[in-house]
Amino acid sequence: MVAEELNVIILAAGKGTRMHSSQPKVLHQIAGKPMLQYVLETAIDLNADPITVVYGHGGEHVLHAFADWDVRWVEQAEQLGTGHAALQALPHVGTEGVTLVLYGDVPLLQTETLRKLVHLAGKDKLAILTVVMDEPSGYGRIVRSDNGNIACIVEEKDATDQQRRIREINTGVMAFPSADLHRWLPELANDNQQGEYYLTDVVRMAAEEGMGIVSLQPDEDTEVLGVNDKRQLAQLERALQRRHAARLMQDGVTLMDPARIDVRGLLLCGRDVTIDVGCVFIGQVELGDNVRIGPHCVLKDVVIRDGVVVSAFSHLDGAEIGENAHIGPFARIRPDTRLAAHVHIGNFVEVKNSQVEYGSKINHLSYVGDATVGHGVNIGAGTITVNYDGVNKYRTTIGNGAFIGSGSELIAPVVIGDDATIAAGSTINKDAPAGKLSIARARQLTHPTWVRPTKKGK
Repeated sequence: MVAEELNVIILAAGKGTRMHSSQPKVLHQIAGKPMLQYVLETAIDLNADPITVVYGHGGEHVLHAFADWDVRWVEQAEQLGTGHAALQALPHVGTEGVTLVLYGDVPLLQTETLRKLVHLAGKDKLAILTVVMDEPSGYGRIVRSDNGNIACIVEEKDATDQQRRIREINTGVMAFPSADLHRWLPELANDNQQGEYYLTDVVRMAAEEGMGIVSLQPDEDTEVLGVNDKRQLAQLERALQRRHAARLMQDGVTLMDPARIDVRGLLLCGRDVTIDVGCVFIGQVELGDNVRIGPHCVLKDVVIRDGVVVSAFSHLDGAEIGENAHIGPFARIRPDTRLAAHVHIGNFVEVKNSQVEYGSKINHLSYVGDATVGHGVNIGAGTITVNYDGVNKYRTTIGNGAFIGSGSELIAPVVIGDDATIAAGSTINKDAPAGKLSIARARQLTHPTWVRPTKKGK
């Protein structure tokens, strides 16, 4: 249970020099979202109010990326340490309840972990999230007194050899009684190797005042991993994808290889879903019961109904696929496409902004764009709906039961009637009547005296 009043300060001012990028560090993405977005969403889940973000390097980009978010923004113009950054936010922080300090480059913290930390702090304790590491190099150490109580946090550059052997490290995530934080932050000093104002120095202040200092360890160490370079960014990406994979399998999804799936948004699955290797899911994707996704498919913002098979290397974006349809391999379904039940879209077929009704087939090497296709239609290989004149796009309508021969071009706007047949190789630029055969080919000529040219000798 979170305290009645919870303030959250998110420190997001780091320059991220080791990222070797012109983009602010907190805007680098994990699973399709900026790192800072994960931290903001967690703070919102905690019902924190206010949420104050301290920004610095590339701040205009950060502000633009989160212009619609209901948070308070504070600039840290000079990078003088975590304590100095928190001090910039202090005027926006109330004196009641608890203040929780988070970091914009530590995106995988679980809401429940932070709920426990805030609950531990209560109204009169300082709570620290710590982790015991086999290799603690680079982290501040938790120094405890002989009775086991936390006495202070020592940054590695300021630590003695004995302190460097301590394996319990500070994650930086802390919950403070807000009133005490207002007292402590203005008293921070920068008499250390870095010449910075350390937020961790308030732990020593709390200990000297006899305040209770408590610690909590997260269920998974990956929750507290931060990002300083692209290698660590990739590590967090894989850690988050392992979390997604575990959730999917726990819900009954069959993953052919849990290490080779990427979820960059929300993936909702029915029963008996099978996902092969190398698939990427972007935005919101819904898979019905008994859906099978073949290897190396990319699905973005799509709804796929029960019994659908999506074969290898297919790309689906912004579409709805009806029950028991079959897509691919190597198919591309583009936005605003709706495929009804039992539709077949085969290899190297592209469909865009089109509606295809029950049982129709477009099996080979065709482009269907801006079209309305009735039920039971067969569209032969190499068919093109010619929908664009260089300025405007036009619609093609194909009636129920029509048969479109291979290699046909349907020049929109054009209507193909019900049960019409278009002869292979036709270029149709006028409406084709229902139930009739329409042929539109150039006359074939053979020149009996023609001889193929040969190269002339030098």
